Amino acid sequence: MNFKKIAMLCFVLLMAGMNAYAQRDITGKWAATLAGPQGEMELIFNYKVDKGIVTGTIGSQMGEIALKNGKIEGEKFSYDFAFQDMTFKHNGEQISENEIVVKSERGEMKLTRVKE
Repeated sequence: MNFKKIAMLCFVLLMAGMNAYAQRDITGKWAATLAGPQGEMELIFNYKVDKGIVTGTIGSQMGEIALKNGKIEGEKFSYDFAFQDMTFKHNGEQISENEIVVKSERGEMKLTRVKE
């Protein structure tokens, strides 16, 4: 194998490795609908990612709750939020550019990106 072929192979492997570990950007507004005892409620998730840390809020017609302890690694992320003296832990994964799945002990939710 000559030097050019080895150099090209190294370049391709480097790009493939960077792609595999690339962090998707969940920054922005996401929407989900939550079924409850009083009917459906729309939730708006505002995520911001900076240096592997996820911050933001979850909002509804009842107000907003700040996210805490957020982190992201690749396509997976996690955060907590507190409501009525209870802490809820969430784990999420970005499935595509416009879809996220978030799981907690209360179940699973699909979020879709809100185009602004």
